[in-house]
Amino acid sequence: MKPPTLSIAAVERDTGLSKDTLRVWERRYGFPLPQRDAQGERSYPLDQVEKLRIVRRLMDGGHRPGRVVGMPIDELRRLSESSPEPVRTGGGAEPPAGAVAPALIQYLELVRAHDLVALRRLLTQAQLSLGLSRFVVEVVVPLNTLVGDAWMRGQLEIFEEHACSEVLHGVMRQALYLLPQPPADARPNVLLTTFPGEPHGLGLLLAEVLLALDGAHCTSLGLQTPLWDTVLAAQAFEADVVVLAFSGATNPQQVTDSLVELRAKLPAAVEVWVGGAAPVLHRRTPAGITALATLGDLQGAMQRWRAR
Repeated sequence: MKPPTLSIAAVERDTGLSKDTLRVWERRYGFPLPQRDAQGERSYPLDQVEKLRIVRRLMDGGHRPGRVVGMPIDELRRLSESSPEPVRTGGGAEPPAGAVAPALIQYLELVRAHDLVALRRLLTQAQLSLGLSRFVVEVVVPLNTLVGDAWMRGQLEIFEEHACSEVLHGVMRQALYLLPQPPADARPNVLLTTFPGEPHGLGLLLAEVLLALDGAHCTSLGLQTPLWDTVLAAQAFEADVVVLAFSGATNPQQVTDSLVELRAKLPAAVEVWVGGAAPVLHRRTPAGITALATLGDLQGAMQRWRAR
């Protein structure tokens, strides 16, 4: 019997690596090495998908693809297990010491136990107890970091990481819907989205919550909006600021090129704020773009905008 394979779309969903990235690596590094199905489309053996998962974990931890893509899978596993803590470029706070830290461990254990009902209940209770702003900074950000670290080290399966992310999305969306609506003339008008190929949206949602708490009028387009549609939406919603989020797996050159193009197409008065775990945002920030190192920097950016 022929071993099972996954389509390129399934591998993209499974690993978080875009189709373009998979094709570029195939040409540049000779891996992955897909087969072809009856229709001539790429199909990937499961052992290659497993290696791609580990590579993605290491990239989230700050490793460059040129270093790790060509390594044998056993070396990748050892490197993943021994890797230091990932670089924090967009996560915000570290897991806090003291009273909240044991709760983070409890949440992680509920993820491992697949008890999502209890996880959702405890997170909702924490949000009501701490207040929304503290909940984001002291619970959601460090828990997301903790889960990401566990996944990167192979201590969580990807479905467990996804399940936890969905619970966090649900809790945050419920809290967002319950916030009082700002006045119709509230400023700034903020448009939030990600570029195509960026499927991770928790950071974007957290930014929306913090901006709404600070009195901004927020419009989210969700994920993977084509660049020209982002420009059209900024015009339609009279945006003062466009906020974009990026994960560590995003292609650096694509990020830079897309931001340069977006900046050129938007009116000069519309600011562009970017954040997330993509190191290129801070190494090579294009002219006219404001790169925010953490979610906590949103408040300062808002104050500067209002002062101007």
